[in-house]
Amino acid sequence: MNLQPIRGRARTGLPALLLGAALLFTTACSGGGGGSGSGDNAGGGGKTGTEASKAVVSVKPDDGAKEVATSGVLKITSTGGKLTTVTVADTKGNAVEGKLADDGSSWEPARHLASATEYKVHAVAKDEGGRESAKDTTFTTLTPTNTFVGHYTPEDGSTVGVGMPVSINFTRGITNPEAVEKAITVTAEPPVQVEGHWFGNDRLDFRPEKYWAAGTKVTVKLALDGVEGRPGVYGKQTRTVTFTVGRSQVSTVDASEKEMQVVRDGQVIKTLPITAGAPSTTTYNGQMVISEKYKVTRMNGATVGFGGEYDISDVPHAMRLSQSGTFVHGNYWASAGTFGSANVSHGCVGLKDVRGAGDNDQPAAWFFNESLIGDVVVVKNSKDKQIAPDNGLNGWNMDWAEWIK
Repeated sequence: MNLQPIRGRARTGLPALLLGAALLFTTACSGGGGGSGSGDNAGGGGKTGTEASKAVVSVKPDDGAKEVATSGVLKITSTGGKLTTVTVADTKGNAVEGKLADDGSSWEPARHLASATEYKVHAVAKDEGGRESAKDTTFTTLTPTNTFVGHYTPEDGSTVGVGMPVSINFTRGITNPEAVEKAITVTAEPPVQVEGHWFGNDRLDFRPEKYWAAGTKVTVKLALDGVEGRPGVYGKQTRTVTFTVGRSQVSTVDASEKEMQVVRDGQVIKTLPITAGAPSTTTYNGQMVISEKYKVTRMNGATVGFGGEYDISDVPHAMRLSQSGTFVHGNYWASAGTFGSANVSHGCVGLKDVRGAGDNDQPAAWFFNESLIGDVVVVKNSKDKQIAPDNGLNGWNMDWAEWIK
């Protein structure tokens, strides 16, 4: 029975072997940490590669927030480090432009956010040791109950005269004009300074100091979505509009001489006999822009304060110069000898014409066909005051210093 002692020794030797292996493994692991004492962790007091960043990123509004205001809320900050990356974008990937503080401690959007939109935030900060920390959040802006839009002129894709301003009429009175104006950009090619001017609280016009140069390409960007134009009333419009300035045409009406000189690209191309306002109903002086054209239209004196003095259902070749009723138009009811010799109108500029607007050889037809929306008609030597800048598209009657004030 010699087998029994042999089995007993075998059971005793196995734990010893396992213990030896465990000691060897432990020694190898500890030795890899710099057992020579020359590594970064020598003495056990050095930093390890897994130490957390001291930079802490904070985002307002909170993650998952709803009905967030479109301005004044979004802000990203870092303590214990500097922001190195900030990305804010909607679900379509449209990024929000922003400004990082010089010391890297904060980031804020450069403009308002859109309404009823989900935004995703990704921000990264780095501490002095180069260790990074990041934060990702999502929030959704408010859905406004009350909104406004801006009705603009000229139309997208149109070709206009050199006097055409960009004019925007808002559907609600604006009490925060700075925010609204900041959300609208007007640029030109070739470049020229373009500035806006408010007429009351519901109209904003843009123009350069002098008439546009012929051939200028103008781009208008309306980024009104989310702009709080007045308390609780938000814009809901995002639109880009472009138009082209055509040839230069400026026509000058001399009410005293009873003629109109048409100048195109610096050259006189036509001089036409006219009739201006009668002594009791004179024509405004000043620079006026053609804002509408009608081959035939009705003119009723009752709509402009003249009671029942006239009501003509078929005025030919009419072009509006003011909101108060000043037109340059064809006149078929006056005798041919009136034009160039007498002022007989209720304030309009009249040109010889025929009933029905069917004769293109008539002076009124020629001028109508040769004119663009945005062309300038200047009236001088009339015994009346200068037209108000907001009476039609006539901001050119305001000095540039006052316009930009």
